[in-house]
Amino acid sequence: MIARLLLIVVTGIGLAACAQDRVVLLPNPDGSSSGAVAVLDAESGAEQAVISESNTEAKLGGGSVKTATLGAEAVGERYGGLIEGLPKAPSLYTLYFKEGTAEVTDASRLELATLLAEVNERSGAEVQVTGHTDTVGKAEDNDALSIRRAEEVAAMLVRVGLSEDLIVTAGRGERELVVETADSVDEPRNRRVVVTVR
Repeated sequence: MIARLLLIVVTGIGLAACAQDRVVLLPNPDGSSSGAVAVLDAESGAEQAVISESNTEAKLGGGSVKTATLGAEAVGERYGGLIEGLPKAPSLYTLYFKEGTAEVTDASRLELATLLAEVNERSGAEVQVTGHTDTVGKAEDNDALSIRRAEEVAAMLVRVGLSEDLIVTAGRGERELVVETADSVDEPRNRRVVVTVR
């Protein structure tokens, strides 16, 4: 995973106007590190602090930055209301397809039911549908097939009531293989659509 870096610029005016500002780096929903925060001085650009550990708080005040590591319980007590108000983390679903077709495999029909329930549970869900293929056939044919697969899944979502305006489709052909293979290799795990629900 590529670490994300958020820059917080500390300004004398902003600090004078506020008694104290705080920045807290929270973990990802799975508990892993969520990146880093760098606090910079607005005038000199000098680094005031870097927070790279989850559950670390930086207090900005009086022209200085103080950092402290908080326990998960302390973060919950101080910021629980804010955390609860955050949107639900995106969910990923993978549907597999029969070779050379835009027809979902029987096993993926079960996953499709779970996906549809997730979409219906989220008010105003946004859905990214990305089609993929294996390496059998010409690259340009695989591009077209990956788009057909994505569009077929999008059509299924529309049939159960999701607005077309909330769905974005894309085809990646054979560019992003889950299982690296040589050309012209039939690999069922590469014949897929990945659906991201936000």
